[in-house]
Amino acid sequence: MQYALSRHAQFRLAERKIALAWLERVLVSPQRTEADPDEPALEHRLAAIPECGGRVLRVVCDPRQNPLKIVTVHFARSMKGKP
Repeated sequence: MQYALSRHAQFRLAERKIALAWLERVLVSPQRTEADPDEPALEHRLAAIPECGGRVLRVVCDPRQNPLKIVTVHFARSMKGKP
């Protein structure tokens, strides 16, 4: 899957030590998807990352963009163990 990282997403990946492989795994095989509550055109893709104790990684992307634009990425604290 082709995607482009926003500067914000690049910064957050490095700051939070999130592996690109995890991001790509969530993009390709999300366990759950949600519309963004503030901007419905954005999509949240979520999946548990076993290597991080089952923490749920949330990838916010803009599916209208080609390639897919990654807006931000972070671990969803309130979702641990329940994607």
